[in-house]
Amino acid sequence: MVTINPKMLHVPKHVRDAMICSSLADNLREQYTRKSVRVKKGDNVRVMRGEYSGIEGKIEKVNTQRGTLAIEGVQREKVRGGNVKVQIHASNVQIIGLNLEDKLRENRLRGNKSTEKVKLNNKKPRKILSRNKKRDKKEQG
Repeated sequence: MVTINPKMLHVPKHVRDAMICSSLADNLREQYTRKSVRVKKGDNVRVMRGEYSGIEGKIEKVNTQRGTLAIEGVQREKVRGGNVKVQIHASNVQIIGLNLEDKLRENRLRGNKSTEKVKLNNKKPRKILSRNKKRDKKEQG
């Protein structure tokens, strides 16, 4: 059973989400010139450590609270019958296929600048006014 790191209890959700990363396979590292990427539902991964090492599957669910993943084909049997998905920590898997349905993610991986905000060079600079309007009128006139 995976326990929650006490340091992670008081970290804001948006910071915790960014921490759920896994390393990329060698071919993807060369293609995207990155070592690791945030995992997403739909990515294909290979389990690298633990009892289920060597198993490949698609991510079905990402638990951001614990930093774990539910992967297709990684199950164990319950004592009274039935199967249960085994949660595997994101650091123990390697991404072998990326889900690029999200165009923003694809652009970030490729390093395109089209996702950045466009600078507004056409507009004139605004005059910065202080809070004291009387003083501003005296300086102008």
